[in-house]
Amino acid sequence: MSSVQRRCADAHDAYPQGIRVNLRQFVWQAAQVFCVGLLIGMERTVLPVVAASDFGVPGSSFLYLLSFVISFGLVKGALNFVAGRLSERIGRKTVLVLGWVAAIPIPLLMFYARSWWWMVAANLFLGINQGFAWSMTVTSKVDITRADQRGLATGVNEFAGYAAVGLAGLATAWLAQRYGPRVALLGFASGVIAVALLTALLWVRETLPWARAERQRHASGTQQGPRPRFADGLPEHPTSRQVFAYVSWRHPTFSALCQAGVANKVADTLLWVLFPLYLHAHGLGLLRVGWVTGVYGMTWGASQLWTGPLSDRIGRRAPVVAGLWLLAAGVAAAVLVRGFAPWLTAAVVMGVGMALLYPNLIAAVADIAPPSWRSSALGTYRYWRDTGYAIGALVLGLVAQARGAIESAFWVTAAWLLVSGGWVLLRARETHPARPPRA
Repeated sequence: MSSVQRRCADAHDAYPQGIRVNLRQFVWQAAQVFCVGLLIGMERTVLPVVAASDFGVPGSSFLYLLSFVISFGLVKGALNFVAGRLSERIGRKTVLVLGWVAAIPIPLLMFYARSWWWMVAANLFLGINQGFAWSMTVTSKVDITRADQRGLATGVNEFAGYAAVGLAGLATAWLAQRYGPRVALLGFASGVIAVALLTALLWVRETLPWARAERQRHASGTQQGPRPRFADGLPEHPTSRQVFAYVSWRHPTFSALCQAGVANKVADTLLWVLFPLYLHAHGLGLLRVGWVTGVYGMTWGASQLWTGPLSDRIGRRAPVVAGLWLLAAGVAAAVLVRGFAPWLTAAVVMGVGMALLYPNLIAAVADIAPPSWRSSALGTYRYWRDTGYAIGALVLGLVAQARGAIESAFWVTAAWLLVSGGWVLLRARETHPARPPRA
């Protein structure tokens, strides 16, 4: 056995890939993303509805209301890319811990807020937390799992995060009614941050060695399982500019996946801020609004337990296209129906649509990105995806402001999603290593 083969064999023994063999770390990473989801989910019901009563935001000033989403999206998008590059230098765990340290000011800013701009500032820190912490849970799970398990791995990751988003929206709606919104957000957020930071420090392991071991096995030809079709055209260790340009524009499949990420966050912006306002304006109380938005989040989260594994069997592209178009149908239905039960049904449809596309976009990017710059590729995709929050808030806010009605923002979003699905269908190739790469 040559020295290279011996090193690869040692790496395989020390850092084997697979969910079962790394189950403890897989569970701790899922617990981390659950906490990240709780932190962002606490805003989903309470803030849009109480913005006028507690912070003086005019009900018709949609762009002003959406300013906190713009700040969040711009910061989170940029830091997704920074986190990806940084984690290849200093490690995944260090970036994860930095994300939780950045979250500490959030509950204090919300509790002592004197104007809506304090909430905008709090969301800058929330964007840092999301960009660092959520990014690292995804990257770490991809590091420790096999290529044929990535749909399941990302599905579990996003299930944990978005089930927590839905639960937090419902929980904080109840707490806000009982104790008031400021006390509710302070207590809830402080508890989540403390638990997450403690568990990250004590029990989460660094997974960068798994990625390096995988790269060695691919280089030596000893990697087991289906052979990935890695995107070529970049050196083994490209610069940040090279990765960003290649994933954003130069590679047709990567670029199609990036624009689909933007489209899904435009839709999520609508459902985060304008959908609760729409429901409240049509007679639903805060708790019932919490149920509808919570069902959307929980359906999105729970459905990813089957949509992720589905893509491991049938490929990534078909679920992504179906998800974009089903989400468009749910968004359109939300303004065509009336009543609590029909809105719950529309929320379920939108949740299933999100579940079909969301984890499988991540898995598709991970499929074709080489291990040496996979975290940077995921960071670039997540940059565009989460910048979609800012793009969506700006576009939908301007549309609703110009028309003086929220409904117009729903129709713009539905059309955007339909076009995005067509783009993926026409431009993206199948990325799953065991599926044929149909054009």
